[in-house]
Amino acid sequence: MSTRRHFLQTAALGAIAAPNVLRAQDSKQKIRVACVGIGQMGNGAVSGARDEEIVAFCDVDWRKLGTRSAGVIAEKHPKIPKFTDFREMLDKKGSEIDAVLISTPDHTHFAAAMAAMEAKKHVFVQKPLAHNIWQVRTLQKAAKKHGVQTVMGNQGHCWEGIRLVKEWFEAGVLGEVKEVHCWTDRPSGKVGFAQTFPTEIPKSEPVPEGLDWKQWQGPVADAEYSAQYLPQFWRGWWNYGCGGLGDIGCHCLDAPFWALQLGMPEKVEVVEQTPGNLKAYTAPKSHIIFHFAARGEMPPVEIHWYEGGLLPEALPGMEKGLPDNGMIMKGSKETLFSEGMRVQSPQLWPRERMTPIIDVLRRKPLPRSVAGEPIGELFAAIRGDIPHAGSHFDYACPLTELVNVGVLAIRSGKTIEWDAAAMKVKDAPEFDSWIKEPVREGWNYGEDLWKA
Repeated sequence: MSTRRHFLQTAALGAIAAPNVLRAQDSKQKIRVACVGIGQMGNGAVSGARDEEIVAFCDVDWRKLGTRSAGVIAEKHPKIPKFTDFREMLDKKGSEIDAVLISTPDHTHFAAAMAAMEAKKHVFVQKPLAHNIWQVRTLQKAAKKHGVQTVMGNQGHCWEGIRLVKEWFEAGVLGEVKEVHCWTDRPSGKVGFAQTFPTEIPKSEPVPEGLDWKQWQGPVADAEYSAQYLPQFWRGWWNYGCGGLGDIGCHCLDAPFWALQLGMPEKVEVVEQTPGNLKAYTAPKSHIIFHFAARGEMPPVEIHWYEGGLLPEALPGMEKGLPDNGMIMKGSKETLFSEGMRVQSPQLWPRERMTPIIDVLRRKPLPRSVAGEPIGELFAAIRGDIPHAGSHFDYACPLTELVNVGVLAIRSGKTIEWDAAAMKVKDAPEFDSWIKEPVREGWNYGEDLWKA
């Protein structure tokens, strides 16, 4: 079996249905792509499909608001049909679409992905995959049922750095790992978050021309329009986003989740939190700990998550302190440090610890990505060049569930015990409506997948 076709069979978790290949096995025809959400983060999806055939654009906001807005992108591609409703797009153009790239806000990821998979389309979905835990598990069920190729947009899972972390851990370089620290500067006025934390629900404003506000809200209960929600500031509002952890968790927690085979936590402990003045918006600062039981021969482990400027202690010798985003993995033999929200250049700390074992650190037993980014991996899987993308839904759904369990703790400000088998917070039924959120009429997907 070639390296390309063996790609991630041993490196990724879970299994996936046999690839639904493009029109003919090993076809070199261009993949026909529809992009749902082409402004802001959707720019990356449009760019990622540049060598394929884009057959449809779908967005709810066609205003020209800077170079990354949907209106400007569409103007550069005047021959590509435009839609506002992804369901209408799939109905009218479905026979011409092989894959759907979804880059909408968190609260509409699930519906768009489910509609696409039910139409037998392969899907790319931005991180986090869904807005709640029930949605995440339903996406995993749907991917299996429909036999489509899938990938989440956590780019770091394709990169060299995360493979080095896993290889060094599995080679015994770190020893036993019982403590990991991950942190981000979100949500403190960073990308997708308001510069100042709101103290009241935004006042109603007229809906701008070119924006379908009702369609933007999608499954969420109707609210009055405000520029405090879109195009940029939705991430901090719990109805639409998943806060700082939802924004960065699928990046920063990816390496420990994969290398340490974490699964689901037994408990998420709220250690410190600066509460906001509005329950509808995320807290300015939080420090939580995910508590994981032993996994086989691996001991129990605590994963610390910090956001909003809270940080772990800097390692000895770090004169400049810690960067805004990063990870520290403490082992019984060595400590690993990585700067940034994704693992790019991991190193043992202090760096001189790497010199005596450089030959071990340079070994690369895991296969490398054929594309270096999620959309390219999805296209390779569709063509049958690889079995599946690295962050396919059998891997990405559990990772996103971990993130969303942490979101429950941050959103409530309470330490919780998580019963993964029952999909419930133990002895706390008040969390049920966050685990499976109510939706508006016409936005129900996936209920049939839970019937015996």
